Amino acid sequence: MPEAVGKILRGLYAVTPEGLALDPLLTQVGSALKGRARLVQYRDKSHDAARRAATARALLSLCREFGARLLINDDLPLALAVNADGVHLGAADGDLRAARQALGAGALLGASCYADFDRARAAVSAGADYVAFGAVYPSATKPQAEPAPWSLFTRCRSELKVPACAIGGITVDRARPLLAAGADLLAVIGDLFEAPDVAARAAAYQQLFEEEHREFSQRAIV
Repeated sequence: MPEAVGKILRGLYAVTPEGLALDPLLTQVGSALKGRARLVQYRDKSHDAARRAATARALLSLCREFGARLLINDDLPLALAVNADGVHLGAADGDLRAARQALGAGALLGASCYADFDRARAAVSAGADYVAFGAVYPSATKPQAEPAPWSLFTRCRSELKVPACAIGGITVDRARPLLAAGADLLAVIGDLFEAPDVAARAAAYQQLFEEEHREFSQRAIV
């Protein structure tokens, strides 16, 4: 993977909460971007196509202001229609190889791999830029999700050599061990957007990444 993409795919991955009207959503996401979130994923399971398209375009414009990237959750046609920076697909949301071809080389493709390393290997072979494992902690968003062992992140770094995203029940207090295990991205909904100060919470996550990078660099020197 090109170095520039590797730099993009490290840090806080803000996943939008559902149920917010457009203006409050933009305010919340804007605060996360002020706190230096690198990626935003627009997640909306409703069936109002026109509203979803309008929201996606507004979020994309906002991300452009901050130099961040917008990915669409589970909807390749919407990602293509609004010219988003990429798409994130679950197991039942389309063929990854076909999505890679449709997106082209410049867009980002992420894949949910749950607790399945073989699925991650197949996703990378199909052209995924990153793979996501979870739930790493019990998740209010997906309470029935199978727990994902943290060894998946270590294996991904050593064997697949693509960024790995942790998702599920993550809080800023629980995040540091995930980075030590090898997670490159932390996908967060509740702990970010339910925080009293979204920008400060986003900045706290980014601070953890910076501290982990400094500690890794010091270990490498020694």
